[in-house]
Amino acid sequence: MLIKRKSRSIAAILAFSGTLTISGLHKFYLGQPLWGLLYVLLSWTPIPKVASAIEGVWYLAQDEEAFDRNFNLGKSAVKNLQANSDRITAMAEALRSLDTLRQDGLISEYEFEQKRRQLLDQIT
Repeated sequence: MLIKRKSRSIAAILAFSGTLTISGLHKFYLGQPLWGLLYVLLSWTPIPKVASAIEGVWYLAQDEEAFDRNFNLGKSAVKNLQANSDRITAMAEALRSLDTLRQDGLISEYEFEQKRRQLLDQIT
């Protein structure tokens, strides 16, 4: 299952909007549906509106690493970008090596195309 990275700014905006509209949307966004439901059920009281305001400030007060630790399973955007960059670099190098083998006549055009497709299928 693909889990999308949660944004600290969106969480803060949803929390602050909970002070004016329906409270708890930020909890649903952050993958805490039980807390979100509790906020909705208590929406007739001022408790969820105050809690939403406090949490909005808390989200903004955290740095990205702390937010990622709490809500993105510790995975930061920088680490994900670095990992993707490393994968792309390795894939490009493998394709270059494969093309060199084809140009040197060590593998046929058909073998080259099969291996190239296998490598590209690994990306998706």
